[in-house]
Amino acid sequence: MPDPIAPTAAAPIPPSRRDLDPVALDALCRRFGGPVPWLHEEVARRMAARLEIVKTRPTRILNWWARQGGGHELLRQYGPRARIQAVETPAVLQRLAEQSPWWRRWGPLQAAPLADDAVPPRSAQLLWSNMMLHWAADPVEVMRRWHAALEVDGFVMFSCFGPDTLREVRTVFQRLACGPAGVDFVDMHDLGDMLVHAGFADPVMDMETLTLTWDSSERMLAELRSLGRNLHPQRFAGLRTPRWCERWLAGLPRGGDGRWALTFEIVYGHAFKPAPRVKVAAQAQVSLDDMRAMVRRPRPPGR
Repeated sequence: MPDPIAPTAAAPIPPSRRDLDPVALDALCRRFGGPVPWLHEEVARRMAARLEIVKTRPTRILNWWARQGGGHELLRQYGPRARIQAVETPAVLQRLAEQSPWWRRWGPLQAAPLADDAVPPRSAQLLWSNMMLHWAADPVEVMRRWHAALEVDGFVMFSCFGPDTLREVRTVFQRLACGPAGVDFVDMHDLGDMLVHAGFADPVMDMETLTLTWDSSERMLAELRSLGRNLHPQRFAGLRTPRWCERWLAGLPRGGDGRWALTFEIVYGHAFKPAPRVKVAAQAQVSLDDMRAMVRRPRPPGR
């Protein structure tokens, strides 16, 4: 794993709004009530190993977009006495309402998931988000919600896909001139600058590259479908023919053992919420909540 790279606060923030097809995004969110992908569970295990940097065990944890993240049980092991609140998008909540109340298996005292636009402010000391930020149409807006949901000195930890993900698939699509293979994922340095822009302090970003292999094209395609879908507005609008699928599969690299191999760039990030600062002016106004936060600062959980 490479050394962490800390972005500079002075770096200009890149455009945060991503051009995603809203209809396809809504359809993707509705699919998130299905089985958790193996890759999400594996990344959750790797991210859970990083929780050791949080020195003080939090008693209130938010699991942001929890259902498809695959990390809730790991958070239970990390904080067996903590109150862990799941947070989901409205589309996911609608899908889950049509199913059995899956969150009850996490314990009789666990509450139903909250909508991500209705999380009370300062409601957690740790916010965890595994493998979901890459589907956000506006990552900065999501980070602002994270910032509002955390207490002062609260800690955010997340993972997501990086831009080198599925580079083999993108290369084949370009070679066949058949439209974009998917939306571009955000670079980790840009994500770090977005954290600063959203109000977080001392963001640290790092990444690792995983290569998954399959001995069956059917298994490979099934796993890719579980990980998401093409949300690019200019993607091919019709159905692909079997012959096209054969050409696409033939263009993908295979090892000496005949197995298909695809690359996934996994980006990890963490940061903390600093105490609010009062801007120097002839007259300054500070809310009562901010004043309390500045006067009664708890010990930083990750510092």
